[in-house]
Amino acid sequence: MWWLARRQRRTLAAGVVWGTAWMGSQALLPFALGRAVDDGISGADMAALALWVGVMALLGLVQAGAGIMRHRAAVWNWVQAALTASQVVGHHVTRVGAAMPERLPTGEVVSTVASDAVRLGDVYDIVARFAGAVVSYAVVAALLLRTSVTLGLLVLLGVPAVAALLGFVVRPLHARQKAQREVAGRLTTLGADTVAGLRVLRGVGGEREFLRRYTAQSQEVRRAGVGVAGVQATLDSLQVLLPGAFVVLVTWLGARFAIDGRIGPGDLVALYGYAIFLVLPLRTATEMLEKYVRARVAAERIVAVLQVRPSVVDPAVPGASPRPSPDLEDPRSGLRVPAGAFVAVVGTDPADGAALADRLGRLSPDDGTSPLLGGVPLPDLAVQEVRRRVVVADSDPRLFTGRLRRELDPDARRSDTELLDAVRTASALDVLEGLPRGLDDEVTERGRSFSGGQRQRLALVRALLADAETLVLVEPTSAVDAHTEAAVAANLREARRGRTTVVVTSSPLLLDRVDEVAVLVGGVVVAQAPHRELLHRDDDVGRAYRRTVTRGEDE
Repeated sequence: MWWLARRQRRTLAAGVVWGTAWMGSQALLPFALGRAVDDGISGADMAALALWVGVMALLGLVQAGAGIMRHRAAVWNWVQAALTASQVVGHHVTRVGAAMPERLPTGEVVSTVASDAVRLGDVYDIVARFAGAVVSYAVVAALLLRTSVTLGLLVLLGVPAVAALLGFVVRPLHARQKAQREVAGRLTTLGADTVAGLRVLRGVGGEREFLRRYTAQSQEVRRAGVGVAGVQATLDSLQVLLPGAFVVLVTWLGARFAIDGRIGPGDLVALYGYAIFLVLPLRTATEMLEKYVRARVAAERIVAVLQVRPSVVDPAVPGASPRPSPDLEDPRSGLRVPAGAFVAVVGTDPADGAALADRLGRLSPDDGTSPLLGGVPLPDLAVQEVRRRVVVADSDPRLFTGRLRRELDPDARRSDTELLDAVRTASALDVLEGLPRGLDDEVTERGRSFSGGQRQRLALVRALLADAETLVLVEPTSAVDAHTEAAVAANLREARRGRTTVVVTSSPLLLDRVDEVAVLVGGVVVAQAPHRELLHRDDDVGRAYRRTVTRGEDE
């Protein structure tokens, strides 16, 4: 919160100036009115009356102009703080990458941007009014001390006392709002997970079970909301009751002083004005407390997101870059991929192949046995260089909302001819033909309008257009039919000729097109040879390979 305040200190300072002028001019109006009564009316001095009426008119103009500028500054500060907080969270989530969903649920991150950032902005909205409330409170207290020490001390000490009483209600509000925020985040997570797996739920008939869970979680959020509302209602009522009671006390005491002759008629009129005005700074102070509590809860949730650190970071001093088109080696598994080779990896356990792909792309933390790119350990290179030179396309392709052209070529570096060449390589022309606007058609959220095979082929197009020195594909054809898979296998070899390609797959159609196949058993390469040679091996490795590739159908 302090970091945000420093970033927008100029606009906050402007808001404080205008807020002080706005509320200060209101605080001085009763004083000018009292002087007009005493000096002009009671003293029968028309010049004094005209003077003080002019002062009141000027204060009214200042109040109107400063009020407009204060409101503009308040809205600007609110928007700037909320937007900056959202951007900081968004950029941080992008930098952290895969480590974020491992530490925090998706719904928690979404709630942070959608709700917490807005609540954080609220406190910067009210800063200008609160500053004005503090200054005007001091002005009124000083004017009352000038009129009556008793009344002045009553205001000087009474206003903080009322604010302190309201502070006792704010404390439980903070705890309940924090609890409500947590259960609301869990509800958002449950909703996001349910929507993401809706097709699967329908396939297995699990809608009722998840509806029951969502209903139960919704009721928990409702109960938490009712708990917050009870304290909030108490605070709202006290915001009216306590300042009102205080104003009644000040007014009554001032009337007694006027009857006793201790203050004049003008002072009494001014006192009534002060009493009515004091409601505003009192309510502003309590509103500031309330919004600060909300913002504090929101800031804690935002900090929780920002505390998630990426699993992969740049080295303190990056090493020398490998030569172009380098060899790729993984000492942990024993995999060796010569520059320009087309190699497949077949694991008896699919998780081993996926883990190897993550290591080759430096998507997982360094465990001391990191892959080598041209003899240089990947952790010694800047993350951006590794991402540029080694591209990993995993088995769960993610498509985002927007034009398909931008989805396939985010940097807009490729011509239509290059885009279509990659589409042909991925055997995805039928996908384009089914779209009214072709490459300019809009992709729905997560590409839900496409089938699994279509999404997979579009993701392959995106990976090919990256044109990386080394491309690592994880099960790129697991969701397509055999005819399409054969076409992709043939096209892929030709499109990647002369560049290093590693395919983690157990598809015979793909394996028959590669230079060599590395067989992973227990995460270690036990053999690396052509596909047909491995099929005809009459040993444990050959039998394990055949079982994996043919899925046991040869037995």
